[in-house]
Amino acid sequence: MHRTTILLPEDLRRAAELEAKRAGLSLGELIRQRLRPALEGKKSGVPAFFARTPWKGQGPSDLSAHHDQYLYDS
Repeated sequence: MHRTTILLPEDLRRAAELEAKRAGLSLGELIRQRLRPALEGKKSGVPAFFARTPWKGQGPSDLSAHHDQYLYDS
């Protein structure tokens, strides 16, 4: 592992430490667990419509104006 220093606003640090304590984790482990899925979702480079999972629910009201953003996450 590589040691990294990050700067957090005081309120975010406190909230993260409380969440880590509630979950029985270190602050570093909490950050790793929350960061990994966010990064892995972006790594694939596969547009969302290739997932072939049906949308259930109401679509966004700005879909026609921002369809590329929804389809390609760009």
